[in-house]
Amino acid sequence: MAYGGYQGRFLDVDLSAGRVEAHPVPEEMQRMYLGGDGIAARVLWDEVAPGVDPLGPENVLVIATGPLTGTLFPPSGRWMAASLSPLTSHWGEAHAGGFFGAELKYAGYDYLVIRGKASAPVWLCISDGRAELRRAAALWGKTVPETTETIARELGDPDVKVACIGPAGEKLVRYAAIMSDYWRAAGRTGTGAVMGAKGLKAIAVRGSGRVRVADAEGFLAACRDAHRAHREGEWADYIRRTSRRYGTTGLTDAMNAIGRLPVKNHGDGYLPDVERVGCEAIRQRYRVAHKACFGCALQCKYVSHVSSGPYRGTRSEGPEYETVDAWGPNILVYDLDVVMQANYLCNIYGLDTISAGAAVAFAMELYERGLIGKDDTGGMEIRWGDGQVALALLEQIARREGFGRLLGEGCDLAAREIGGEAPRYSISVNGLEASGQDPRSHKSVGCTYATNVRGADHLRSLSVIDELGFHSKAVERFPHLDPEVCGNLLDETYKGYMVADQEECFAVCDSMILCKYGVMWPPIYYFPEFARAISTATGMEEYADPEAVRALGRRICHLRRAFNVRVGWDRSRDTLHPRFTEEPMPSGPAQGQVCHLEPMLKEFYEVRGYDQATGLPYRDTLEQAGLGDVAEELGRLGRLAPGLRPARPRSEKSRSGGGGR
Repeated sequence: MAYGGYQGRFLDVDLSAGRVEAHPVPEEMQRMYLGGDGIAARVLWDEVAPGVDPLGPENVLVIATGPLTGTLFPPSGRWMAASLSPLTSHWGEAHAGGFFGAELKYAGYDYLVIRGKASAPVWLCISDGRAELRRAAALWGKTVPETTETIARELGDPDVKVACIGPAGEKLVRYAAIMSDYWRAAGRTGTGAVMGAKGLKAIAVRGSGRVRVADAEGFLAACRDAHRAHREGEWADYIRRTSRRYGTTGLTDAMNAIGRLPVKNHGDGYLPDVERVGCEAIRQRYRVAHKACFGCALQCKYVSHVSSGPYRGTRSEGPEYETVDAWGPNILVYDLDVVMQANYLCNIYGLDTISAGAAVAFAMELYERGLIGKDDTGGMEIRWGDGQVALALLEQIARREGFGRLLGEGCDLAAREIGGEAPRYSISVNGLEASGQDPRSHKSVGCTYATNVRGADHLRSLSVIDELGFHSKAVERFPHLDPEVCGNLLDETYKGYMVADQEECFAVCDSMILCKYGVMWPPIYYFPEFARAISTATGMEEYADPEAVRALGRRICHLRRAFNVRVGWDRSRDTLHPRFTEEPMPSGPAQGQVCHLEPMLKEFYEVRGYDQATGLPYRDTLEQAGLGDVAEELGRLGRLAPGLRPARPRSEKSRSGGGGR
């Protein structure tokens, strides 16, 4: 009997051949990798060999949903994209909300595998079990809203759901995003550039099907309890006061309060007058409507509108916390009109707001230090806090014009081309520009950044127990550890265990697929809730056991890291930018702090079963996770740790708590 939660088919799209074929999804693929991140990891491991050009036809782009996508479980409206990243040259993935993911399921497909390169621009039209490629010459050059509206007119269907790239993806900006539902961004690691390199402008989906679950009564009960957890009990008031009132912009003030708000290219973590760009200022001056993604009980989305000044009439969804910081404090811009305009421009051009803002901050620091001048920038003076210059650079990046051509390569590649001391001011890890966190004031972020398979980013393993002081969760999830130490932001102890635990938790979340809000902020769902939802939705009885679900998450973590190990990743890549390890925090609650990474890495490798000296996995680590074929290939390439995984003393197993199993 087929598992519930799936449509049981995927589309194989060969753009070189102009061919679209539907194939059944093997049940073994569903059972071993679940969906979303897990299935994407297996597809990319099988089909993207080392040495492939990320912008060449041999790279593969996976667009995936999960078994909970399109169901009543909150919030289950997300989808994801994965490929070899053109920004980092290793594992790349990005996720987005909205309604596109659910519509793809209703159209009859669980995921898309897109390969090759079209001889001329095309777009993919999917409708109720049918799919075809159409010419996109008339769409090429259009912004995201223009593309979406043109397709809707062509189909005569204003409700069609479109995921597309803007001019930035066409111009191969290495951090171009795939945008869906006009304003939802699958932003990080440049999957939009992969789509542009393949000549695929858009994917439009329309579906009227349904998602069958295995145990309708049991799954409905799980959904009712999940909705109840959002409106009653421990987290209901928290949600009303934070995410539902402010969206993610509430984090601007919260992060500043703990000294973790990146300011001036991560030079500081504290902004004394944060209220000028804080959540209340945004709520009062710009918010005009409240929205939610498909199936969301949390409802953190807002529509913003600029009512006066040079950007009067600008209207967009967001901005999110990361965008506010990237285009506000991190470039010393206090004019929220500029932040609103930057958010709008990134959305319509299809740019990752984090990397684009980081590129501007990088340029501003280089200019201040005299490492670039007007001769390099086309006569532009790139000074801190100049919002007009920041927006001008954004326009250049999207079109790959002027100095923006270089910044569109990403900070690390741009720094190498500039040379000299420039790499020191590219605040990134493994090629990905740092998101809105700082390992000096939240020590576990150091381990998150260093071990993250996609680079300096928070959404693969951020520990929120210490970030936001969820003391009750420290007691519940790590009963063998001191909860006071677990919750201490400035203490590296146990943080390697906690990051490993979160990485497994998020891997399952990203494979089901659920939104992180409800898993990390607030931490409503954990492995027991995952087990109930997965087992009742799919009928996979083994996943009624939370420990089996944890093992599933661990398998996905191993496979993604193995993908990177195969292209050269080892312990030397598990590192941090020296700004976080050598430059003490100048001010705020974490003043004087730096991040000590080594103790956290030791704990992380111990839990994961990786060699402390090389960071490579042991053969038995992978075999015990059900990845024997992966171990075999890494062994053939000489990319396994020598010997067997050392036995762990009983005392160490108990100390690692949930993360150690």
